[in-house]
Amino acid sequence: MPNMIDRLAATAQDVILLLGRLALAAIFVYGSFNKLTHMDAFTASLAGQGVPMPEVLAVAGVAVEGVGAIGVVFGFKTQYAAFLLAAFTVAATLIAHHFWTLEDAARAMQTVHFMKNVAIVGGFLLLFVTGPGSYSIDHRMR
Repeated sequence: MPNMIDRLAATAQDVILLLGRLALAAIFVYGSFNKLTHMDAFTASLAGQGVPMPEVLAVAGVAVEGVGAIGVVFGFKTQYAAFLLAAFTVAATLIAHHFWTLEDAARAMQTVHFMKNVAIVGGFLLLFVTGPGSYSIDHRMR
């Protein structure tokens, strides 16, 4: 039987996993809602980046980002959602933050965005490996 310190450590770990999930998902909840409510602008930005079939990929992008974010928030199919959002972030990063084609201040700004997204991908990969913790639908369904 686990002692009190072990139970507190397990609870703290689960709270930290929940907070980490919420922090990782926050930008994607916001982003998917913003893209959904400004679909024309999102589609135009994809077209401007040279993305083929921007109308189709805009809808797919909003769906992937929104569904993945909701899965991470609630801890539902968390590992699939985390992997999906990691892949989405890689694709979005390569489309939107190609710092290597820019110079000076624009290059510096896009480098920061690129590296931020690398960190986000790392967070999702960690979530993919660790799972969502006890405060999740996945845990309740086991």
